Amino acid sequence: MPAPTEPARHGPIDGGRTALLVIDVQRGVLGPDSAAARPTFHTAARDVVVPNIGRLADAVRAAGGEVVYTVIESLTRDGRDRSLDYKQTGYHFPPGSDDARVIDEVAPGPDDIVLPKTSSSPFNSTVLAYVLRNMGIDTVIAVGFLTDQCVDHTVRDGADLGFRMICVDDACATDTDERHQAALVAFAGYCRRTTTAALVAELAGA
Repeated sequence: MPAPTEPARHGPIDGGRTALLVIDVQRGVLGPDSAAARPTFHTAARDVVVPNIGRLADAVRAAGGEVVYTVIESLTRDGRDRSLDYKQTGYHFPPGSDDARVIDEVAPGPDDIVLPKTSSSPFNSTVLAYVLRNMGIDTVIAVGFLTDQCVDHTVRDGADLGFRMICVDDACATDTDERHQAALVAFAGYCRRTTTAALVAELAGA
């Protein structure tokens, strides 16, 4: 029996085997406080990234794919289950807290999956890979926050685990544009890079 054909990095997308992974687009990351604390990030996220994620989610659903969300959310009230890095940097959103909720503009649909995570890459602290494989997903579109942290780790880990990773440049953001651009260049070897407009058009014809 011949081996199954693997999807080429720049090959056509099969909508039914594709998932949009929305990373940490939650109130504790992009909320009222972020406008003052991280003005560059807040502006890029609100004006460009969030609207683009909404367009991508609509396009993926229309193509028969899945939209999966990850949020930083501890399993325990005191966060003792968090990764060492999250403990050292102070990332802790208690279970069920408002900060752990996806923002309203790109809120999950009634049958979308939301996975709480306690590490930069959801492949390390959730059942994401297991769930994607159960649903027949081989292509993962990574979007969200932050480009040079959680998006970066997710792209690299997904590639190593055998998923075809796609990163949408204008659907991710971090604290400065310089950091954003440097991250995109750094992990380009692990994914296909594209834009929202190009990918929405491609999904429409998938």
